[in-house]
Amino acid sequence: MEGNKILSSLCYFSIFFAPFLFPVVVWILGDEETKVHAKKALWTHLIPIIATIIAGTIIFTIGMGQFWAGEVNGGLLIATIIATAICFIIDIYYFIWNIIKGIKVLTV
Repeated sequence: MEGNKILSSLCYFSIFFAPFLFPVVVWILGDEETKVHAKKALWTHLIPIIATIIAGTIIFTIGMGQFWAGEVNGGLLIATIIATAICFIIDIYYFIWNIIKGIKVLTV
């Protein structure tokens, strides 16, 4: 039981050393209790990456639209600042969430 708690907790703490690899390995090789935590940890490691890809796509689309229209205005700068701020908030939230969840799983 203690090994399962440590392994489950390490899935969340893997944000520091192997964000994707460790939860995937535990998800494949672990028992049922650790698989649940590994899956949740993997998603909380992937959500910031998905948000960054979406933000980059939006910025690229706005930039290309301005390029092909032949007009340059502050829209691209504003979109970049907003997308960067949103991605930063999402990254910090899930980073802290993984640390808190890792501590909770270890102590419960």
